[in-house]
Amino acid sequence: MKKILMLTTGGTIASVSTPYGLIPTLNSEELLSYLPKLEEDIQINTRELYSIDSTNTCPKHWLLIAKAIEDEYYNYDGFVICHGTDTMAYTASALSYLIQDSPKPIVLTGAQKPIGMEITDAKSNLRDSIIYAADDSSCGVQIVFSGKVILGTRAKKTRTFSFEAFSSINYPFLAEIYDGKIIRYISQNKNDIKPVFYHSLNENVYVMKLIPGISDSLIPTIFEKYDGIILESFGTGGVPDSIQETIFKNLDKYEAKDKVLVITTQVQNEGSDTDIYEVGVKLKKYKYLEAADMTLEATLTKLMWILSKENRTWEYIEDNLKKIISFDRVRG
Repeated sequence: MKKILMLTTGGTIASVSTPYGLIPTLNSEELLSYLPKLEEDIQINTRELYSIDSTNTCPKHWLLIAKAIEDEYYNYDGFVICHGTDTMAYTASALSYLIQDSPKPIVLTGAQKPIGMEITDAKSNLRDSIIYAADDSSCGVQIVFSGKVILGTRAKKTRTFSFEAFSSINYPFLAEIYDGKIIRYISQNKNDIKPVFYHSLNENVYVMKLIPGISDSLIPTIFEKYDGIILESFGTGGVPDSIQETIFKNLDKYEAKDKVLVITTQVQNEGSDTDIYEVGVKLKKYKYLEAADMTLEATLTKLMWILSKENRTWEYIEDNLKKIISFDRVRG
């Protein structure tokens, strides 16, 4: 018999209708009571960590989830986390860095409609997640949603209402689940790996989205207040001439290990490459890093993980951002 620990955190899946809108109300046992009967012999225990709309998710919640899994890691065969969809991709990415090389599956799921509604995706998502978490070939952090299995570092919410809410960005689906059967497309190696748990994140990371005609007036304040700045550039990595000087002038005020600039792209698919256009190539004289084909969610949480290390060096930061963790990037 497989043992699965289901951790609940609120979200739409646990919500009920009120005069003020949907509010996460159902506790973990109530949520489990809706689970359709499984053919597999699986023991499911539950624990409610907290109950919030995932809009209110913070890094402290990621650390809490990781700690709960670490505390029970050797008591269960797999873990299922019920979570709100709005920030689920951020949580999946964060857990991918806080819990690395896990030979046991850590599955996040949720719903676009509450589990108590007549028409809902919650029951099938929860069932599929339990089945996947109990399978011998599953490992690592994934999102299971609408019959798709997506790497935690590659997931992004791309639809606000549809049941197929999540896409896998720049990486194939790991598997699909039909009528309780797992069809795997990519096998994962879980032999001879041991989990590594981390316990801190640096929250002082800021995402700056470029728009045409953007002013440079806030740039000095951003560099003063934050340790990591992620610049969502145009296209393959274009930064307007009008703000380049201000950005790098402020970056040069600090040691490279203390202020880290990462350039990514606003474009969802295929990633950045600053070597293509002149507006990117001329940035090469400055010290910055590039997210390449990583998602914004992975870039943000990975940088928080990297910058949490005390006495870090620039080489440590550069090596770890470029290091492939849970297939979060396929090119430098």
